[in-house]
Amino acid sequence: MNLTLGIIKPDAVSKGLTGKIIDRILSEGFQIRAMKLVHLTKKQAEGFYAVHKGKKFFEELTNFMSSAPCIVMVLEKENAVEEWRKLMGATNPAEAAEGTLRKQFGSSIGENAVHGSDSEENASIEISYFFNKLELV
Repeated sequence: MNLTLGIIKPDAVSKGLTGKIIDRILSEGFQIRAMKLVHLTKKQAEGFYAVHKGKKFFEELTNFMSSAPCIVMVLEKENAVEEWRKLMGATNPAEAAEGTLRKQFGSSIGENAVHGSDSEENASIEISYFFNKLELV
């Protein structure tokens, strides 16, 4: 079994979609090993997305991610990174496949409901940004 980080972004939390998204996660065979509600500061959002610093969307992304609470989760499943990315769908909800979370719940490239790690290496880094080992069940 592998781990990945999943985030239910501020847009989805604000719209009350948390339960529907968590239900989909569980129905797709993921186990939630840790979960918490956080409200990132601008500085914390910049730290988390530091890999994108210097890109034209960085400011908008970090403003958005610090605008309201989000839910961070550690998800477990065989091939967790790949399976979570498949369930999320394309970054742009308009291009996401039917049945994906972003197609169902996202409204734009910036407000696309969920985040996921893009590799096992980044999953480990991202998980440790939000959780210590004692918090992983």
